[in-house]
Amino acid sequence: MSTETKFVVKIYTSAKPHKVPKVVSAELKGGASPKLISRMKKEAVDCPVVKGEVNFLVCFACPSFIRRVKGEVNCSAVSPPPKEWLL
Repeated sequence: MSTETKFVVKIYTSAKPHKVPKVVSAELKGGASPKLISRMKKEAVDCPVVKGEVNFLVCFACPSFIRRVKGEVNCSAVSPPPKEWLL
């Protein structure tokens, strides 16, 4: 797995919250506080791998996610998230 950053993507508050698949929500339970997960559900990124807007929780669970720093996501763009996560 490569940890080299290929893209730095800005995080923004989406005008309309996207639906988050139950698989992704279940994967993050216990790893982050419910309050933090609730806030992240309202955020989105323009994913360079998918070439479109995705919910931040999908980005966070993606294999290409490296880290989140000061409102930006470092992405390795190695592999996209599973297709069933993209609603």
